[in-house]
Amino acid sequence: MPTYEYHCDACSHEFEEFQYIKDEPLKKCPTCGKVKLRRLISGGAAIVFKGSGFYQTDYRSDAYKKVAKSESTAPTPPKSDTAAPTGAKVKE
Repeated sequence: MPTYEYHCDACSHEFEEFQYIKDEPLKKCPTCGKVKLRRLISGGAAIVFKGSGFYQTDYRSDAYKKVAKSESTAPTPPKSDTAAPTGAKVKE
C-alpha cells in the first residue's frame, strides 16, 4: 500500500497517509476541517536493504565470475608426504 503526502492550503498542515492506489485522494484536512487538502507529488521511497542476506559478491559481473572460477580451479603443486626431515641423511 503506497504512502501519499498531503498538504492543507488553509493551515499548512502536512502529513502522510497510507491508502490503496484506487482510493480517492483525501479532501478534508484532519487538523482544521477545511476542504483545502491536496495530494503532493513525492519522489517515493528508496529501496532499503536490511538484514544480513545481501552480500557484495551477489551481483558480480560475468567477467569477474570467470576469473574467480579459473583461480579457484587452478591446479596446486602436490605436497609430498614422504619428505625427509630436516638434517636427515639421504641414501644414494
